[in-house]
Amino acid sequence: MDREIKKVKFEAKHPLQIEVVELSVLTKKFSEAISFPHRTNFYHVFLFENCNLTHIVDFNPIQIKPYTLLFIDKDRVHQFDYDSLYYGKVIIFTDEFFCNSNEDSKFLKSTILFNDLTGEASFRIDKTTFSMFLKICDEINEELKMPVDNANQNILKNLLHNFLLFAEREKRRHGFVEMKKGADLDFTLGFKDCLEKNFKTAKNVRFYSEILNITEKRLWQSTTKILGKNPKEIIDERLILEAKRLLVYSSQSIKEIGLSLGFEESTNFIKYFRKHNNKAPTEFRADYSNFE
Repeated sequence: MDREIKKVKFEAKHPLQIEVVELSVLTKKFSEAISFPHRTNFYHVFLFENCNLTHIVDFNPIQIKPYTLLFIDKDRVHQFDYDSLYYGKVIIFTDEFFCNSNEDSKFLKSTILFNDLTGEASFRIDKTTFSMFLKICDEINEELKMPVDNANQNILKNLLHNFLLFAEREKRRHGFVEMKKGADLDFTLGFKDCLEKNFKTAKNVRFYSEILNITEKRLWQSTTKILGKNPKEIIDERLILEAKRLLVYSSQSIKEIGLSLGFEESTNFIKYFRKHNNKAPTEFRADYSNFE
């Protein structure tokens, strides 16, 4: 097995690091590369038009039907369906483009579209509403053709921000129950952000509560209220996800994977993985051997 997760960086022609791409063009030009698991340093907003396919995001198959919107956060591992035809558009953009302030960063981290708190990354809309979103994409493309000036950045950002706000509204209309803003949500988002940076080396709740300057009990209350899971469960889930990625998409040995995740003894890693996945790492890897 030698299928490392490909890391893709934003390399668009436009200096502002936002682009709208036709899915049929993207899949034709990069079909082999994007059909393999890859991780990007930018956000994806997919507008699937006449599509019936399965898009894989971190081992989760997402069923795509016509007029579906799908939002994928940066650094997620996903892959395209090699055997299916993709029609529609995708907006890609980076933090550098959108985040000019702390408020911008907070919006992307807390929006019901990109964060993985809900587990609901996609939803379908009607054809008329879909056309409205396509129109905004066309407006972004028209602005991208203009010479870069002092207004260019703000116009593009406002167009994208409007797109995301309209998408949030549509998601709420489809029955999504939004998490109540407040200290519990802020602590949970802060915890998730810290976890992403430290999960390989810090596996105890106290480490994160101290960074957030709250007690373990307070953090426990927050994540349980927001996600229905305690902090230790969330830490374990993040570790297991990374372990699965390395088992399936790398040629590292079980011992090497364990070490990379902070387990000095491979036996401890094996016990940990089996406890949370009901099978040994070797068994899980064998189940995905058809990926080779």
